[in-house]
Amino acid sequence: MKILDLYILKKFLKTYVFAVFLIVLIVMVIDYTEKIDDFIRKEAPMRAIIFDYYLNFIPYWANYISPLMVFIATVFFTANMAAKTEIIAILSSGVSFTRLMRPYLIGSSIIALGTFLMIGWVVPNANKIRVPFEHEYINGTYFFDKRDVHIKIAPEVYAYIESYDNTSNTGYRFSLERIADNEIKQKLMSDRITWDSVAKKWTIHDYRIRTFTGSANGIVFGTKIDTTLNLLPKDFQNKHLLHETFTLPELNRHIDLVRSRGADGIEVFLIEKYLRFANPFSIIILTIIGFLVSARKARGGVGFQIALGFSLAFVYILFFMMSKGIAEGGGMPPMLAVWLPNIVFSGVGLGLYYTIPR
Repeated sequence: MKILDLYILKKFLKTYVFAVFLIVLIVMVIDYTEKIDDFIRKEAPMRAIIFDYYLNFIPYWANYISPLMVFIATVFFTANMAAKTEIIAILSSGVSFTRLMRPYLIGSSIIALGTFLMIGWVVPNANKIRVPFEHEYINGTYFFDKRDVHIKIAPEVYAYIESYDNTSNTGYRFSLERIADNEIKQKLMSDRITWDSVAKKWTIHDYRIRTFTGSANGIVFGTKIDTTLNLLPKDFQNKHLLHETFTLPELNRHIDLVRSRGADGIEVFLIEKYLRFANPFSIIILTIIGFLVSARKARGGVGFQIALGFSLAFVYILFFMMSKGIAEGGGMPPMLAVWLPNIVFSGVGLGLYYTIPR
């Protein structure tokens, strides 16, 4: 790596880190101003506010704004280099325009790798502390209000709960059916099912088991029975931001679990999974576009180039949010929705590369 590469790479990374630090600091101040009433009303300990919430708030927001900040940082310092005729001097010395892009690609790749590690492991582990804090001290008390819940808990076993009280971990009007060859082989019905937190098992109260064997069938009655089911109280807890608390391996396992149960809402977890691979690539793509739109010296100064950079970043974010919302509603495959902005802006980058004068 030559001195020129180190010079550009150093400026690139310094501008990016400063931009992320500044924006995260501003967001933290705004967030604290908005939530201070909640902290006071619910008597949140100051230690928990600092270490459980804001200490884990920093990596979340640093990762969240990373693609936008790397784009803005690229436009800002490259436009300044162009305004000072540094880029003209570099190109005049025999360095090709393509060769000049190398330190940008190296820097964006470093940030992309760091982003992948952050979004795959560091941020989810931080969210495991931050999200419960929000549920306890910011959001209102959660009550499970869904009715007539059907869950597939085994290849041939289906559970049904009419209603569930997550404060006492009690389900009402519970049934368990074993179905094979499109026929009900056995059905358990109960007025109430409760979770034993000590034994880590469910207790079924006042149950009836009906077995269907050909033309004959029998019914067994009982008052209480303990059983282990592929069903846990956490399945009825607050699912808000649950997808952001899973590391990449945990997210894959949860997707397999939701898919095996045939449950709704798998799109949110698929989008989160694909995002963790698409975001690092978006950093590289936006860096290249930022370099291309700001590498020329503008007669009116750097203001127009910075404004153009902000406009392109806004269009990218708007495009991404629209496609993500459509995918969450089931109107677009999750993988296509996540990768579509990168595909489109890759085309924009190629168009700029071949059309912008050098």
